[in-house]
Amino acid sequence: MLFLLDGTSPQEPFPDPEMAETEPDGLLAIGGDLSPERVVQAYRQGIFPWYDESQPILWWSPDPRMVLYPAELHVSRSLRKLLRQGRFSVTFDQAFGQVIRGCAAPRNGEAGTWLTAEMIKTWERLHEQGIAHSVEAWRDGRLAGGLYGNALGGMFFGESMFARESNASKVAFVCLTRSIEQAGFGLVDCQVYTDHLASLGARLIPRRQFLDSLKRLLKQPARFPTEPLCA
Repeated sequence: MLFLLDGTSPQEPFPDPEMAETEPDGLLAIGGDLSPERVVQAYRQGIFPWYDESQPILWWSPDPRMVLYPAELHVSRSLRKLLRQGRFSVTFDQAFGQVIRGCAAPRNGEAGTWLTAEMIKTWERLHEQGIAHSVEAWRDGRLAGGLYGNALGGMFFGESMFARESNASKVAFVCLTRSIEQAGFGLVDCQVYTDHLASLGARLIPRRQFLDSLKRLLKQPARFPTEPLCA
């Protein structure tokens, strides 16, 4: 069943994620708004927005869900070598605007992006509130890649990543995962399957298992780290 949300009421509750459509997988609701309040409420229920500029706001909770348990991070031999070489320097929250716009840029010959101007504005507000965070990979003073996402309780909700140089986003992801594991985070939400994330150790789990973990981890106090741990 597909639910219609009221765009004038950010506090309107979302329906149960278990009521999401099976085709397309995980589509739960349509409409509403992208206020920070509504977005945070959505993430706390395991729901996220994903749409393009030609569509209304679409809200999703797919089954299964792609996640990474930090202890299961897979770092290939070549990636370990790259980390030891120190080709990229990694920072947190030093260039959020550049990172999210790097993620929004068309790639692989695509004409558009799912990261709309409205989404960028909302996530910049979430960053100002200390909820959204960026990871930057630099080389010779230039931004080579990075990623961004939301941190709530002991959960990190990964949103998107980009690379202008080969492996820059992988280095950023490894440093993020090692850092938040040390800080007490228990799970990285990767949303949907990609080969890129699977190569780093992410895997699919049932939505019910994800929602149970989410409920538990949201109660867990964890502070997003200020300094990266890449070793």
